[in-house]
Amino acid sequence: MPCARRGPLRTPRVLRTTSFRLAALYLLLFTASAVLLGAVVFWVTQATLTEQLKTRVETAHRHLVEDFGSASLQSLVTHAVDYGRGAGALDYLVQSPDGKRLAGQLPMVGDQRGWLRLTAEDQDGRKPVLALATALPNGVVVAIGDDLRRIRRAEEAVLRAFAWGITATILLGIGGGAWLSHVFLHRVDTISRTAEAIIGGDLAQRVPLRGTGDDLDRLAETLNRMLDRIETLVDTVRQVTSNIAHDLRTPLSRLGQVLEDASVPSRSETDHARALDRAKTEVEALLATFAALLRIAEVEAGMQRAAFRQVDLTSVVKTVAEAFAPSAEDAGYTLVAETAPGIAIDGDRELLTQMLVNLVENVLRHTPPGTRIRLRVGTIDGRAVLVVEDNGPGVPEAERDRVLRRFYRLDQSRSTPGSGLGLSLVAAVADLHGAALRLSDAQPGLRISVSFADTGRSAG
Repeated sequence: MPCARRGPLRTPRVLRTTSFRLAALYLLLFTASAVLLGAVVFWVTQATLTEQLKTRVETAHRHLVEDFGSASLQSLVTHAVDYGRGAGALDYLVQSPDGKRLAGQLPMVGDQRGWLRLTAEDQDGRKPVLALATALPNGVVVAIGDDLRRIRRAEEAVLRAFAWGITATILLGIGGGAWLSHVFLHRVDTISRTAEAIIGGDLAQRVPLRGTGDDLDRLAETLNRMLDRIETLVDTVRQVTSNIAHDLRTPLSRLGQVLEDASVPSRSETDHARALDRAKTEVEALLATFAALLRIAEVEAGMQRAAFRQVDLTSVVKTVAEAFAPSAEDAGYTLVAETAPGIAIDGDRELLTQMLVNLVENVLRHTPPGTRIRLRVGTIDGRAVLVVEDNGPGVPEAERDRVLRRFYRLDQSRSTPGSGLGLSLVAAVADLHGAALRLSDAQPGLRISVSFADTGRSAG
C-alpha cells in the first residue's frame, strides 16, 4: 500500500514568535555570560587554592630546612616523618646525596629542584602532588608536597555548580520563553479574531483589555480608539449617503419637473426662459451642496493644517460683523460685536472666517426678524473663545448634537433655504483647530461657543 506523502515538518508556532526568539536570544547571551563568569570563577578558585597550597608547602619546607637542616641527618628524617602524620599531613622525601631514599613516600626527584608535579601512592591509589624540592649544604635533598586532589575536587564542585546553574537557566529560559510566546499568541489571536469580525462587517467589535497596562494593552487601547474612529466615519458615510439620497431627491425632482415643463413645445419663449432660470437656480444649489461636502471633507482630512499661521480673531470678528451689519439691519436684525483687543491663535484665517460666516448665516436663516445677534471674542482661563448668540427660538437640548450632522435640519427649518451643511462645516473647522464646540441655551435663544485649545495671546 503506497504511503501518503507528508509535507515538510514545520516548526511549532510558539517557537516562531518574536517573543520566543527574543527570549532565546537573551538566554543565549545570559548563557554565554554565565560560561564566561564560570571560567573566571574557575580560574580564580584554582589560582587561589594553588597559592594556598604553595604557601602551606613553603611554610612547612622552610621550617624543616631552617630548624633541622643543620642538625643530624637522623633528626632531619625524624621531623620530616612528623609532617606526614595526623590531620593535614604532607607528603615528603628525604634523598641522600648519592640519590638513595632515606625517608618519605614521594618519588625520587634525582637532580630536579624547585616546584615539581609528582605522582605518589597512598591507600586510595595514585595521587598528583605539588612538591617543593631543595638541596641542603651537605647534599641531602628535602622535598615536601601536598595532595592536588583537594584542588581538583574544588574545581569539580565549581564546574558542577555552574553546570547545574546553566542547565536550570536554559530549562527555565526555554519554559519561560514558551509560556510568554503562548500568552503573546493568545493576545495576538484575540486581536486577529476581532479584526476578522470587523472585516466580516461587525464594526462594534473591540479588542478586550486585560487591565495590566502592558504594551499589548496599550496597543489594544490604540486599536480600539482607531476602531471607534473608523466606526464613526463609516456611520457618517452611511448617514451622509442616506441624507444625500433623501435631501437631493427633492431638488432633483424639481429640476426634472422644470426641464420637463421647458420641453413642452407649446410654451412661449418667456416661459422657456423662466423655466431655464429655475433650472439654473436648482443646478447652482446642487453644485453649492456638493462644494460644501467637498469642503467639509477637505477640512476633516486636515489638508488645511499646513496653512496654519497666527490669526487675529479680533480682526476676523470685526470683518464679519462689518460685512453682515448692513444686510442684517435691512432684514430687521440687530448685529453687534464685542471684541477684546489682540486675541490671536494659530490657524487658517480663511476657514475661521468661513466658520463665523456660517454661524451668522445660520442665525439669519433660522430666526425671525427682530432677533438680536451678538458676536463676542475674548479669553476664558487663558483660552481664546469665540461666541455667537441670539435671542431667537433656540434649539431644543435633545437636538443640539444632531444639528451638527450633515443635512440634519429641525422640522421648523425644513421650509427655509439651505442644505443643512453649515453647522457641519463649523464642527469640522473647530475640530481641525482642536477647538471645543458647544451649543447651549442663551435664555432665550441659542449660544454657540468655540473654545480653542490654543492660548489667546496678543496679535501685535
